[in-house]
Amino acid sequence: MSVQFGKWNFEGQSPAPDYIERVNATLAPYGPDSNESYSMGGVKILYRAFNTTKESHFERQPHISASGAVITWDGRLDNRAELISELREFLTISSTDIEIVAAAFERWGDRCFGKLIGDWALSIWNPRERSLLLAKDPIGTKHLYYSMEKDHLTWSTILDPLVLYASRTFEICEEYIAGWFATMFPAAHLTPYVGIQAVPPSSSVLIRNRKKHVINRYWDFDPGKRIRYRTDAEYEEHFRSAFFTSVQRRLRSDRPVLAELSGGMDSSSIVCMADLIIAGAHTDCPRLDTVTWYDGSNPNWGELPYFTKVEERRGCVGHHIDGRSLRKDSSEKRFGAEFESDRFTATPIANNGQSEFFKQNAAYIMSRGYRVTLSGIGGEVTGDGVPAATPELQNLLARARFFTLAHRLNAWAAKMGESRLPLLWEAVQGFFSSRVNVLKEMHPPHWLHPSFVRRNRNAFRGYPLRVKLFGPLPSFQDHTDKLGANRRFVAHCHLSSELLREVRYPYYDRDFLEFAYAIPREQIVGLGQRRFLMRRALVGIVPGEILSRRKKETVPQKTAKSISVEWPSVTEIGQHMISSYVGVIDLERFEEALQKARRDGEAPIESLKRTLKLEAWLRHLMIQGVLTNAMAARRHSYSSALGAKEVSAPAQSKSSAS
Repeated sequence: MSVQFGKWNFEGQSPAPDYIERVNATLAPYGPDSNESYSMGGVKILYRAFNTTKESHFERQPHISASGAVITWDGRLDNRAELISELREFLTISSTDIEIVAAAFERWGDRCFGKLIGDWALSIWNPRERSLLLAKDPIGTKHLYYSMEKDHLTWSTILDPLVLYASRTFEICEEYIAGWFATMFPAAHLTPYVGIQAVPPSSSVLIRNRKKHVINRYWDFDPGKRIRYRTDAEYEEHFRSAFFTSVQRRLRSDRPVLAELSGGMDSSSIVCMADLIIAGAHTDCPRLDTVTWYDGSNPNWGELPYFTKVEERRGCVGHHIDGRSLRKDSSEKRFGAEFESDRFTATPIANNGQSEFFKQNAAYIMSRGYRVTLSGIGGEVTGDGVPAATPELQNLLARARFFTLAHRLNAWAAKMGESRLPLLWEAVQGFFSSRVNVLKEMHPPHWLHPSFVRRNRNAFRGYPLRVKLFGPLPSFQDHTDKLGANRRFVAHCHLSSELLREVRYPYYDRDFLEFAYAIPREQIVGLGQRRFLMRRALVGIVPGEILSRRKKETVPQKTAKSISVEWPSVTEIGQHMISSYVGVIDLERFEEALQKARRDGEAPIESLKRTLKLEAWLRHLMIQGVLTNAMAARRHSYSSALGAKEVSAPAQSKSSAS
């Protein structure tokens, strides 16, 4: 995990030294291992390293290739050996990742992006053509943002310098707000600011001649790829091999790696496979440790019997963080407290450094010197969730295999104890307009402005896709729908200078996903059996108690009336709400809901909290002086709530940043 920043002044003048100094100071906490730069012809590129592999210590960036291209790379290249073999006249086994990427670009140009397997983001400045290429890996686990103005272009790994040191103020992107409000994960290419975009996953962005701005999708999963074996044992062997490789790639580290262990099948499988890899000396990683957080008093956190089984098999106990003890010291924060620190918060995700869990986790990671964390997120590709017949039946409908359809429909109905007609109808209706699929329909709180909800209905519904009868198999479409949700998730897992680490996701491995997408659906989900292939393939590797456990049932939360929440009063918030001014909420309806919550406790808690957090964050942006002039002109309306001194001071700092 390294960070980069670049500015290209189209007229050729060098960026102001004080501007670059402020940007560099913002990047510094994220890249403690180097401070390098490139400057020529109106272009300034900054790079700060956070080394996680033995090769990364020898990298010098920005890297200038043989043809003069200036390449800045943040990533981990997983198919090093294959690329070195193809480019052996230029490379050796000890070549760094950036040297391999540079050689690949020299030979194949931008076609090389599809050959780079791993988690990565890069920028390529071509001084001869006066063009810039920005690109990200197919999942989008790394971040890269850019903003193009009339006379300059800026790009960065983190949002802060693009927002704080811009020569203008910003409007809020309402589609981003709608996506965040509905699911916390807006579309992957969006940021909260109109005019600042994220490079989309599996895509490159070419900027040439000031105005030419081309977004190209360089690679995607092949819907026509099929993997078919004669026996179940062959599928199991391929699963083990693909999963082995995925975990092995993410163990590439020059120091011990930390894995999150919850006791669920996803994280437990990663830890057990990693132990197998390390024991067999198939990685340079010296050791794998685990961290577990749990809460024995919460029925939704009943993982204690399971993660201890993994620890018993490993012969060592990991680090435990007890949520029950942390909660004793926690209390409801007053309105706006989460955004009151001196640190700028670029998104509505508050400063997590205030939570006791975050502090303990960060302190443990820093004290042990971990730089890489393995996460079990993304395991739904292996067939997690309640076993559903729908994708399999839709496959048979789309291919007109009606005799097989009748047989499988009977089998599923008998296994699930349901009638055949509802199962068939659920499969059929998926081919209709997505409006029919009420399961994906989000129900925004009634105090959101109706026109705001209408304009962003697709975001509120989680960007649903209508299943197509012709083309890719419906099960492949289901995979890509879930992949879209995962891309939105990683796009908004922002870096934190307080918890400096590189998070790696074995279930997002490109080769592993290609395998899962290409095998028959009935291998992934058997008749009434979730994770059908995974459970068979990992016998003897993962403890049997975990492989045989049923999916954890979520116990409904207590009703809103029984939970004590200290809601702020309308007076405390103020009569003028920025979220109302920008057209997100209907102020009168929100005040009624808040008063009702204070009066009798009946309230949609999460929606109210989300609304209050949005309002507090917007006020934070106003204090920082990054909102549009139209909103700045109304500052006097909010002075009673925010304080005139607080509002005016940061604006001066903003106006001087250029």
